Amino acid sequence: MKASVLFLVTIMLSMKIFAQQKPLSSSTRFDSAIAVLNMGTFHMGFTTDANKTEFDEHNVDNVKQVHAIAKMIAEFKPTVILVEALPENNESLQKAYAEYVKNPAMKFKNPSEIELLAYELGRLSGTKRIYGVDYKQKYNYMVGNTIDFKDTATLNGYMRMLDVIGVQYPEDKMTVLDHLRISNHPQYLDMLMNINADILTHISTEGKWEGAEEAAKFYHRNLVMYSNINQIELDKNDRVFILMGATHTAFFNMWLQRSPKYQPVSVYDYIGYSK
Repeated sequence: MKASVLFLVTIMLSMKIFAQQKPLSSSTRFDSAIAVLNMGTFHMGFTTDANKTEFDEHNVDNVKQVHAIAKMIAEFKPTVILVEALPENNESLQKAYAEYVKNPAMKFKNPSEIELLAYELGRLSGTKRIYGVDYKQKYNYMVGNTIDFKDTATLNGYMRMLDVIGVQYPEDKMTVLDHLRISNHPQYLDMLMNINADILTHISTEGKWEGAEEAAKFYHRNLVMYSNINQIELDKNDRVFILMGATHTAFFNMWLQRSPKYQPVSVYDYIGYSK
């Protein structure tokens, strides 16, 4: 019997034997698994991201909407809040948060989702610990403009898909809550990973992988951010709330759902579903 055929037979027999085994334990989590609510958001203040949401962070009604959402999520009672800020700035982050807790009427010159949502949520929940877990790494998501690649049909298909989403969910017609409900839908999160990274695997010249190499940088950034999360001291009594730009949320969901250390909690348990 040829080696290749023998190998195939061995694999098939192994699969048959495996299929006859008892199923794995229903528990895929440690007994000490830590509850994590991983929530994606649009950036409510200044951002260098290519895709921005128009949002006046100083508008009184907008702030009221965000604070109402913070009150909903406060029911989760987080003991730790993680935000999209650099770890080396944690001292100033924690100082500003402590000041806000003492004086929630304080004003910020350039508030973002951190000051508007995370701080208010923490104040309402009595959260003592807040950390930044961001990591900066540039990547060229416009690499397709600099090389002559063949698969333009796929790229055009992506663009048409985005146009349809824009028509179905016009940002100027949505409340902040509507926007966050959509931003955390599994299909929307998959789409964000596609258009921010995976799409680049279709952009390359023969024998090269220019787009994939750029996408790998974005994957690397998110892996480092997830590693930053794993360096924070936590125990089974902690309840962790993560607030990030939704593309980071999409990456983190993959790892949190596979990890036995964490027990993901649905955002929709607190902000409800879209009608």
